[in-house]
Amino acid sequence: MLLAICRRLLLALLAVGGVAGCAPYFHQPFTAEKARLGADIRASQELRRLPQPRERIVAAVYKFRDQTGQYKPSQNGSSFSTAITQGGTSILLRALEESRWFNPIERENLGNLLNERKIIRSSRAEYQEQTGQRQPMLPSLLFAGIILEGGIISYDANMITGGAGLRYFGAGASGQYRQDRVTVYLRAISTSTGEILKTVYTSKTILSQQVDASLFRFVDFKRLLETETGFTYNEPTEMAVKEAIEKAVEALVFEGIQERLWVPQNEADRNGPAMVAYQQEKRENQDIDVLGRVQQDRRGTLGLGLSAATVRYNGDFSSPQLRGGGELTIRYARAADNKLSAAINIGRFELAAGDFYRETFNYAELCGLYRLFPRDRFTPYLLAGAGITSRNRSSDMRLVLGHITTGLGVEFLPNNNFGISLGVDNHYYMTDKLDHIKLGKYNDSFWAAKAGLVFYLGRATTTPQSRLIP
Repeated sequence: MLLAICRRLLLALLAVGGVAGCAPYFHQPFTAEKARLGADIRASQELRRLPQPRERIVAAVYKFRDQTGQYKPSQNGSSFSTAITQGGTSILLRALEESRWFNPIERENLGNLLNERKIIRSSRAEYQEQTGQRQPMLPSLLFAGIILEGGIISYDANMITGGAGLRYFGAGASGQYRQDRVTVYLRAISTSTGEILKTVYTSKTILSQQVDASLFRFVDFKRLLETETGFTYNEPTEMAVKEAIEKAVEALVFEGIQERLWVPQNEADRNGPAMVAYQQEKRENQDIDVLGRVQQDRRGTLGLGLSAATVRYNGDFSSPQLRGGGELTIRYARAADNKLSAAINIGRFELAAGDFYRETFNYAELCGLYRLFPRDRFTPYLLAGAGITSRNRSSDMRLVLGHITTGLGVEFLPNNNFGISLGVDNHYYMTDKLDHIKLGKYNDSFWAAKAGLVFYLGRATTTPQSRLIP
């Protein structure tokens, strides 16, 4: 029976992997393609939706290049191909033009421009000498009000890597993924004073995926079936750099409007929808970590919970049964972002084994709860503590039994005041007399699988608004 279930599961996985693997074949370039315009991205559209400026700013960009010096990783020796595009200046100039806030002027290859102007002057002078007709002077070059400096300052490879696979009797499928990140800094410098007016930085992740499926088995005597399929997707690094640079230009425009470095055409745009959306994004960015996860102080310092449990007896009687139980818990943490909190659990449960044993107990315990990710909505947790257990029909304190509690589980918060938890814990007693029989070398214990609800009281500590927006 188990073998049949495993085979069906494997066939289902192979079918899914096969469909996923065949999907890229529908997009294969079987014929040569014509040149087309460069792919547009969402950041470019956001640049075009910026508020209109009262007057365009003349900006010069001398050099905006890769400052990481990294080369592409290679499995076979050294690679002298750079990991990041060296054309950051060209990407930035186009972004400035698309924003409609800046008039970029040529400074990267200024020598070529000056040489060409010399040729023009020389040609006009010769023509004037030959014809006697006076030639007009060349207009002066524009000078910049600001200089934009910076560059691509970081390329973090293999920030997150992972994968999964399954193989059974020569058939299997697997998938792998990798995430890199590129970071861009951009600063505006006043040409009249040399003051750095504003500095912004942005980052963009780069995703790579690989999925493959294969089958290798004998279908008959001397008949071998072998097949494989798969695809690999690598997000273009140049597009990631382009999006990061364009986002930096967008941020520079909004920061300049806020600092009154430059003025929009419509004064209402200073607090318009675009500025409000940018400020909202900036506030939310304060709670996002380097992996892109939203980090907030979600849970209050005090929590009240109620859970139902399925209990399995583990003692000296044979044929243990599954019985029910319930628990009330009170949790307290000194701060909302603390990983460790204290918990007081009070509960009742029933143990049973065959037709010989059935008994109800009450217990109280003090535990420590350790959450791995206290600021996430979803977090695993570890539980450890100690307590006492009494028989339901006994009032004799001499019959109170001590126990040690250990457990693990997960908790999910639909909102910041309400949590759903699933967990498994073990209660191990310091004596072997829980079931009135002392037999064997191990003490009595029981396992409990719990599902519960937790209500958090008290507001989580948040960063003041004045610290988020200058």
